Amino acid sequence: MDIRFDDKTAVVTGGGSGIGRAICSLFAESGAHVCILDYDKESGQAVCDEIKAGGHSCSFYFCDVGDQPEVHSTFDQLTSECAQVDILINNAGIAHVGNLENTAEEDFDRIYEVNVKGVYNCMHAVIKQMVEQGGGVILNLASVASSVGIEDRFAYSMSKGAVLTMTRSVAKDYIDDNIRCNCISPARVHTPFVDGFLKENYPGREDEMFDKLSRTQPIGRMGQPEEIAALVLYLCSDRAGFITGTDYPIDGGFIRLNT
Repeated sequence: MDIRFDDKTAVVTGGGSGIGRAICSLFAESGAHVCILDYDKESGQAVCDEIKAGGHSCSFYFCDVGDQPEVHSTFDQLTSECAQVDILINNAGIAHVGNLENTAEEDFDRIYEVNVKGVYNCMHAVIKQMVEQGGGVILNLASVASSVGIEDRFAYSMSKGAVLTMTRSVAKDYIDDNIRCNCISPARVHTPFVDGFLKENYPGREDEMFDKLSRTQPIGRMGQPEEIAALVLYLCSDRAGFITGTDYPIDGGFIRLNT
């Protein structure tokens, strides 16, 4: 399918690396003006520069999505420069390993601040404008952890469960305003985060552990960021105009074939 977003503005949080980077690149190649929001100035600006070097349109905004005044200020700035936000992709998120007993309060709060409040803050900042302009699309990054129990991921699972239910609530509340809101639920995806996690926690055993983690997906491998980006592209396009309030697993069979 030839999906185009010419004259559209897409905001992508956490666009400086991994899945977010792939989303930004694909949307820019498809004609959108991409606004990257990221807490990492260096990586966010680097992706923006890379997109511009390829002849596409992009802007970078430093933003802590967990800080509501900062989020609203950032959206005020970008809408003054880009006229309106047609698409919001809430991709920014952080991980935590631990069960209930060994999840400290500060870890729980940190996960909540980014993964839950960050999604809420960005939707809160854009929803009024989307209503006034006659519509828009919101796509949230949930996780297989939203739907099934994953060992040692208590706080992370909590946060992604919240993303799933926020998605359904927004879809229902704003369906008459021509605003579609969906989420996707990836399983393990091969990103720099995975490589860094393995290097830090399994030095000298990276290849062994990578293979072990890959085999937890029934399909026998991790997903690639570009595969996730392709699904996001479709769900944000007019070709998906009949889809709202829905979660799409993209997981190599993890949910259905493991339960």
